[in-house]
Amino acid sequence: MSLIGTLLGYILTAFVLLLIARLVLDWVEVLATAPRWVSRARPLIHACTEPVIGPVRRVLRPVRAGGLSIDLAFTAVFVVALILRSIAFSL
Repeated sequence: MSLIGTLLGYILTAFVLLLIARLVLDWVEVLATAPRWVSRARPLIHACTEPVIGPVRRVLRPVRAGGLSIDLAFTAVFVVALILRSIAFSL
């Protein structure tokens, strides 16, 4: 393993964890009365992940199914980050 590949793998792992945190915090806010810390942590997590998800969202619009909207951009970024992470760790 190269040092750059390992470092990039760890950075992508941190990004995947941020995406998981974003997913959980968004669902907590939607499904329940969110604690105060969720209201404070959510904008911070969004600020870290939105620069990557935003441009993808302009290309992959959310799919509307009745009252439900499925964000394909989040899913695409999550899958690509996992693939890039596995490639980086294999370098």
